[in-house]
Amino acid sequence: MKELVEVIARSLVTNPEAVVVTESEGEDETVLELTVDPADVGKVIGKQGRIAKAIRSVVKAAASREDKKVTLDIK
Repeated sequence: MKELVEVIARSLVTNPEAVVVTESEGEDETVLELTVDPADVGKVIGKQGRIAKAIRSVVKAAASREDKKVTLDIK
């Protein structure tokens, strides 16, 4: 999951070196935290959060194939 989020985020931003994804696993879910350059946050979130929702949908679909619960936080 971590690699999937990195690939998507790096393709959206102008400073791909600043993209960092951290993964922390709990008992029942995995939390992915996406951190990008402050100038690129708007590009990852999109108008009215549409791009963020799309990224979360892709991650949830990939996680459901593995019977996992994944949450994506964008910072």
